[in-house]
Amino acid sequence: MDKLERLKAFVRDKGKEGVIVSFSGGVDSTTLALVCREVVDVVAVTVDSEVLPRRDLKDAIEIAKRFKLEHHVLNISLLSDENFVKNNEDRCYFCKKRMIKALKEFGRKIGVETIFEGTNASDLKGHRPGYRAVIEENVYSPWVEFGFTKEEIVAIAKRLGVPIKPSTTCLATRIPFGESITLKRLRRIEKSEEVLRDVLGVEVVRVRDHGDTARIEVEKNDMTKFFDLDVMERVAKILKSLGYRYVTLDLEGYRAT
Repeated sequence: MDKLERLKAFVRDKGKEGVIVSFSGGVDSTTLALVCREVVDVVAVTVDSEVLPRRDLKDAIEIAKRFKLEHHVLNISLLSDENFVKNNEDRCYFCKKRMIKALKEFGRKIGVETIFEGTNASDLKGHRPGYRAVIEENVYSPWVEFGFTKEEIVAIAKRLGVPIKPSTTCLATRIPFGESITLKRLRRIEKSEEVLRDVLGVEVVRVRDHGDTARIEVEKNDMTKFFDLDVMERVAKILKSLGYRYVTLDLEGYRAT
């Protein structure tokens, strides 16, 4: 029995009453939901909050519709949690705790106790406070359980017709540790990134918020799109109108954080 079949057997055993899959609409969670659906009933649930870009929420809803997944969106406030707002290096721990609490509350309402999430074996590097919360809360990570790497999941996704898009992170990751997370900063970051996608035609962009300075990251092959005075002036004007005093381009390019 190959490991995908062993994963399915695990899902079947744990999900006799059905499973909730924490659903972002990305490759990992979408593929997991579709694989699980082959053997048990699946409810895909997206937890929406102040740090989730509207673009990502829209994508999750569209992906769920495309694959005819039962899909629900839960709304929570992370900014009501002072431990999260404080933005120390364990920020993701408090975020994940709150998200799992919402998933469990929803599960109790629909009579489903088993919760799966899409962390994969390639993710388990460095400081992972969010995954510590997953373990503490007894949420299952089938991709990790059976050692599936990102590359292996992408291969399965392609067979299932799941679109392969760049990984995304929440808006809070654009604010340096130790600086408070506020709704004003989050909305400014989101709007800035929307503008850059429209003006430059780039898919991957991050605007790191350093108070009065916006530090823009794009992939290195997109950097030349800035090498035009009209483009630079337009970007600077728009981002300054959103509240930044300085607008900079990070010459090392995008980092996946």
